[in-house]
Amino acid sequence: MGKSRNTIDMLNGPLAGKIVAFAIPIAIASILQQLFNSADAAVAGHFVSPQALAAIGGTTPVVMLLISLFTGLSVGTNVLVALRIGQGKPEKISDAVHTSIAVALASGVLLLVLGIAFVEPILRLIEMPADAFDPAVLYLDIFFVGMPFGMLYNFGSAILRSRGDTRCMRWSWPCC
Repeated sequence: MGKSRNTIDMLNGPLAGKIVAFAIPIAIASILQQLFNSADAAVAGHFVSPQALAAIGGTTPVVMLLISLFTGLSVGTNVLVALRIGQGKPEKISDAVHTSIAVALASGVLLLVLGIAFVEPILRLIEMPADAFDPAVLYLDIFFVGMPFGMLYNFGSAILRSRGDTRCMRWSWPCC
């Protein structure tokens, strides 16, 4: 694999600067992902209604739990692909990448189906106020529809991070 300007060689030379350079894009991506719900709340509060704002605010723990879940699941992909890269066997890298993408899609579709099926019981469990219940159902339904795409993004990012690339945005392998 050719070295690109977006790849950090973590195996040779001093680590301190490399760790910082590797971590900054990850931290920025995590912050932006956490701001997802805040942006929704700002738009709903300004342009829609107080009930919509309450719906988004009330569902924040559910949304953050799910974002943390699929971010955490993608760490397994990161470890697996990095291990295969370290072994230096391209066919194993390809198998790990394709399996990870399949798991991402399957997990995303499963979360979509289960989320939409159980959205009302979830909202009752967190005691969503009655006046915000219907907007909360709509908001979470939309969120769950995006779940397969969120899983693909997180697993794709994990694949790129596994080779020391935290900045590349192209989906080809090898990247850049």
